[in-house]
Amino acid sequence: MGRDQGGRGAKSIVSKAATVYTIGEALIDFIPDERGVPLKQVSMFQRAPGGAPANVACAVSRLGGTSAFIGKLGADAFGDFLLDTLNSAGVNTNYISRTNQANTALAFVSLKADGNREFMFYRNPSADMLLSGDEIDSEWFSGKDILHFGSVDLIEAPVKYAHIKAINSIKSKDGLVSFDPNVRLALWDDAQRCRETINDFIPYADILKISDEELEFITGIAEEPKAIASLFVGDVKVVAYTKGAQGAELYTKDFNISVPARKVEVVDTTGAGDAFTGAFLYKLLHNLEGLCSINKDAAYEMLDFANKAASISVMRKGAISSIPTLDEIISCIG
Repeated sequence: MGRDQGGRGAKSIVSKAATVYTIGEALIDFIPDERGVPLKQVSMFQRAPGGAPANVACAVSRLGGTSAFIGKLGADAFGDFLLDTLNSAGVNTNYISRTNQANTALAFVSLKADGNREFMFYRNPSADMLLSGDEIDSEWFSGKDILHFGSVDLIEAPVKYAHIKAINSIKSKDGLVSFDPNVRLALWDDAQRCRETINDFIPYADILKISDEELEFITGIAEEPKAIASLFVGDVKVVAYTKGAQGAELYTKDFNISVPARKVEVVDTTGAGDAFTGAFLYKLLHNLEGLCSINKDAAYEMLDFANKAASISVMRKGAISSIPTLDEIISCIG
């Protein structure tokens, strides 16, 4: 067992520009060459960088925003590849540490005929799970920053407590917290534990992104309006509700709006939700003070922008590689 290799001076870094920080897993997705084939029958895969928080950081940066990824990678070739990818995307990687105590996480994916996915993860443990609370410095954050996270790294491991430290730190500075549960039951020993953990963290989020596939599982409520209303607990101010081919909706305590989905040929839905979230947070960087009093026009513009990002993403393979640029979204018709 070797010792961890620390990040590049992360403890002394203080954000200058308004920044979207993401925390959690960066991993390698192995995407199949075939579509509509069960995972056990896939014969060829292509390597692709992934991990929801890493995807979101890349989306923000690729659109022209400032983003940083907080996490831990293995001291291995896959970790090198992910670090190079994040750097190339313009993400601040100074908050990444490396370890030789575990390898970088891998995920093998199969694509169904409709572009949806089946996952198999290799992380027992993986490097991301070893990020600890004492590696998080509250001085990184300011009141103009956003912290985004998901549920994959809320399993019982040191990284769960790194999330708690980061959340408490940015809240102490009056920054915003964004949470996308991004349910992956294959990573949990018990579905009820997954549900309970997600619900434990929801009250700390100012912005909650949730999909139609997750809503009933998380809330335990079948009726959509009641389920969404139940999410407004604790600090939750905005719920972004994504519905795939049915478009997206945004809810506040005062109003809700919806935008339709664009009709596109779906190639791969991997990372589409992250492209949506990254685009939404990119827009939010310029509207932090108005989050509590956001009006319908501004909300519609933000939601439509994010929805266009997701619709472009699903026409391409991979997660980070499918993220659109600002020019692509601007030129997107409909």
